[in-house]
Amino acid sequence: MSDRDYKEQEDIFSKVVRAGRRTYFFDVRSTKADDYYLTITESKKFTNDDGSYHFKKHKIYLYKEDFAEFTDTLNEVTNFIVKEKGDEVISERHQSDYKKEDVVAAHDNAAEPNHPASFTNVEFDDI
Repeated sequence: MSDRDYKEQEDIFSKVVRAGRRTYFFDVRSTKADDYYLTITESKKFTNDDGSYHFKKHKIYLYKEDFAEFTDTLNEVTNFIVKEKGDEVISERHQSDYKKEDVVAAHDNAAEPNHPASFTNVEFDDI
């Protein structure tokens, strides 16, 4: 199998969730037997003192036989957190550079097409 054939087989479907310094990639991949599985990758950007940056990545491989239990457990745990602590992100209030107005402005501006807050530049060489 050529590299091109393998690449076409591997990249099936992808979704990206951007969350501050973290980006989550949900990628459907294909096994050699032509079955599908999910990879979830967390990529977190770290900035060095000299202004350069690097990414740390963590990856989870999730196979079809585990989907139901994984989904049930994820829903149970996230529902517990919201029930116990609500959906306000408390930790943001404790960051030294946190400003509620900036979060609201970024959220409002993200709805405007072509506004810088409406997209994030991701370099796939860094993934």
